[in-house]
Amino acid sequence: MAPEKESNGLDNYTFALEGRFCDLPDNEKEPASSTDECSNKLAYCVTDVPPWYLCIILGIQHCLTAFGGIIAIPLILSQGLCLQHDGLTQSHLISTIFLVSGVCTLLQVVFGIRLPILQGGTFTLLAPSMALLSMPEWTCPAWTQNASLVNTSSTHFIEVWQSRMRALQGSIIVGSVFQVLVGFSGLIGLFMRFIGPLTIAPTISLIGLSLFDSAGSSAGNHWGISAMTTALIILFSQYLRHIPVPFPAYNKDKRLHTSPVYVFQILPVLLGITLSWTICYILTVYNVLPAEPDKYGYLARTDLKGDVMSQAPWLVFPYPGQWGRPTVSLAGVIGILAGVISSMIESVGDYHACARLSGAPPPPKHAINRGIGIEGIGCLLAGAWGTGNGTTSYSENVGALGITKVGSRMVIVASGVLMVVMGIFGKVGAIFTTIPSPVIGGMFMVMFGVISAAGVSNLQYADMNSSRNIFIFGFSMFTGLVIPNWILKNSKAISTGVVELDQVLQVLLTTSMFVGGFFGFILDNTVPGSKHERGILAWNKAHEDDSSNTLESGKVYSLPFGINSHLCSSSWFRYIPFCPPTMPNSSDGCGAVANSVEPKQPLGQQEPAQVITGAGL
Repeated sequence: MAPEKESNGLDNYTFALEGRFCDLPDNEKEPASSTDECSNKLAYCVTDVPPWYLCIILGIQHCLTAFGGIIAIPLILSQGLCLQHDGLTQSHLISTIFLVSGVCTLLQVVFGIRLPILQGGTFTLLAPSMALLSMPEWTCPAWTQNASLVNTSSTHFIEVWQSRMRALQGSIIVGSVFQVLVGFSGLIGLFMRFIGPLTIAPTISLIGLSLFDSAGSSAGNHWGISAMTTALIILFSQYLRHIPVPFPAYNKDKRLHTSPVYVFQILPVLLGITLSWTICYILTVYNVLPAEPDKYGYLARTDLKGDVMSQAPWLVFPYPGQWGRPTVSLAGVIGILAGVISSMIESVGDYHACARLSGAPPPPKHAINRGIGIEGIGCLLAGAWGTGNGTTSYSENVGALGITKVGSRMVIVASGVLMVVMGIFGKVGAIFTTIPSPVIGGMFMVMFGVISAAGVSNLQYADMNSSRNIFIFGFSMFTGLVIPNWILKNSKAISTGVVELDQVLQVLLTTSMFVGGFFGFILDNTVPGSKHERGILAWNKAHEDDSSNTLESGKVYSLPFGINSHLCSSSWFRYIPFCPPTMPNSSDGCGAVANSVEPKQPLGQQEPAQVITGAGL
């Protein structure tokens, strides 16, 4: 099937699927052509259940799409945790984050927003986590940077990295409690009223820009390998995305035949990493890469962590508190709160994007409240298990819904189960720790650049011919880079006499996304400007146009297992912000009002513009 261009900006069919088609919400003001009508068809809507084999195949695809972001987070954190030379522990962290991501995905699809949206590690918590670990008391000892001096089995080394992990765990757990309260209390709507494009743009952009040093350090270990990885990802994601690859397929009508699969469009990062990884392996086998640790390019070898695969157990069972009792610091909690707020804002936009691409009506307030609350519970679980990170909705997987034309939430349920299984098999996590650091650096070059651009794309709603908006965005971005950079170079400059206050200021002022987002929020809400000038009207209108009732809201967002019918028997449940309101005239006795809080981005003409990582290019 030839590739077409959809009205939502996503390239048409990745898989040639047959099944019941649903209409995606269309703008009634613009009559669609026959081509548009064809491209706006869904093979399976959100409440449909595809065949089991299709659920597994597409579930694997969603897992692969999320691999880039999920794997990148433990690898970046390992630098702050002093684990650069402990591949076995890195593999355990990867297994843990896979397991928790799977559990959180199942919770979100079954009890949360109930849309086909995958959960995984979040870069919004990565920035404050790295800021916390950069504090003087958590700076890695010099001997941990030398592989020959690190004894990964010594109690001293284990305490070095586990003490840092426990500090992250405690901060994430406390910060996630705040997200749970905001979600289940319905306060998320109040937050969104004061947050517009000029707050979101610098916040998201600075997440990617603040990680440039990490990308440069990894890529600089062998610029040739990293440049090759970057070039391959760009080639696959931008130049070859419309090229179909024939794959064998079977159905009752055509029997055994070939079906076009746009594999370059959905897996560019995974393909780029795998090919570069293979080339590094060949260069290692033939000793093209230097074998001496002190020579340039040594870190591009694939045999540096060869013992990890043999040492990693076949089965691992990550459990809460596996690194010890979490510790809590005020500085860490405040820093994580900044990331949690950003994560909530992103997720609201993801919910609206996911609803449209899966053939569902816009999510009502009670569903959004429940979704944010469940994400908070997911962050709490991630903190308890010790991933060093939280969880959030994955934008790239939302985009994959528009590509595959399968919006069924059962596919995401399959993805969640698969991630839990991968988290239990220790060899899976061990495989990814053997990726050479220059290959990871090449991936970071693309990934962090896309994150920064995704943040800037939110400015399309604001009037950027306005000197007011230019000033707010420019000032927010510049201060978000200058202040953290100066504080890191002058760590002793903050001295108020109160140790706890010094730590809080140290973490906040070295977190670029907080500094930029703070100034963007304050200036956008205090400097005089109309809603049209600020972009608020255009931002809201993008969702108001998507008001088509493709499926009854209650069927999509109602609670499962007959919980709704029990809730409807008690009229006072309608006052609970995360419960569906009582509507006696509806068919099941319960309905849902398709109201929603202000979203963060449009769904009409382009891909979701939140934090895009991994394969969402």
